[in-house]
Amino acid sequence: MEAFSDHFMEFHPIHGTNVSLDYSGTQATRVQSFANGVCFSKYPLTPGEIFLIEIEDKELGWCGHLRVGLTARDPRSLDVVPEYSIPDLTDHGDSWIFAITRNHNKITEDPGVQEAQEGGHRLGGGEGEDQPEGHGENKDYNVKPKSFFTDSHLHIENIRIPRDKLVGRSRPGRYSHILDDLYKTNALPPTARRSRIGVLYVPKGQDLADMHIVINGEDMGASAKGIPAVQPLYAVVDVFAATKCVRIVQVEYGFSSLQTLCRKAIQKHIVHRMAIDWLELPEALKHYCKYE
Repeated sequence: MEAFSDHFMEFHPIHGTNVSLDYSGTQATRVQSFANGVCFSKYPLTPGEIFLIEIEDKELGWCGHLRVGLTARDPRSLDVVPEYSIPDLTDHGDSWIFAITRNHNKITEDPGVQEAQEGGHRLGGGEGEDQPEGHGENKDYNVKPKSFFTDSHLHIENIRIPRDKLVGRSRPGRYSHILDDLYKTNALPPTARRSRIGVLYVPKGQDLADMHIVINGEDMGASAKGIPAVQPLYAVVDVFAATKCVRIVQVEYGFSSLQTLCRKAIQKHIVHRMAIDWLELPEALKHYCKYE
């Protein structure tokens, strides 16, 4: 089954007090402190629809990183947006939040550990297991595949998601083509700038669903199981601590747009992204091809 999105992804106008949204509603920046950065999707997600964000900026000196997940709580029903997604949202029992760390984001199947029927949970490795930036000897991050992805779609059970936008890309520079290969093999920390992280839910029958986190094109597994799916589920993004700014990446389902087809044709015939600067193309098109 391939999800279909009929709306432009945006952040909800209701968000944490330290969050500033850009004019398009697709970029969220925490302007001060390390908390009060909770954001929501503007619309509930449909089954198999991924809410994908990219880390745009970081802020040194804080312990902890981005948190993502789902909530059955309509943002409009909140008297006050909580300071933290964990534990403030999860304590209500209708939110499931995953704490992204530099490593240990992959979910290992252990029956009963991540069951969600009894309420919301704090999920993931958590900041307690995290290490300061640049320290520690465990640098496996999420390295699984040793070769480039060849399938055009990511398959999560019966859900198919176009892989084109799922993988982060480095900022254009002298070594960008090398860094891009590292992103493609998921060899860089998921908390790094330009990493792309998404959340979605997969129907499991009997009005239940599993929540999945996707990091740079790789499914981390079912991070919460048995989520009640009879009510609308909104994406939650907590721009927390070392994560300073994120932006939404739009994912195209079904047939690609003419713009996307043109971009793919251009990228297919160049050595690496910096070669785009040598082409006689409008600057706006060059920018689109380099960054997307």
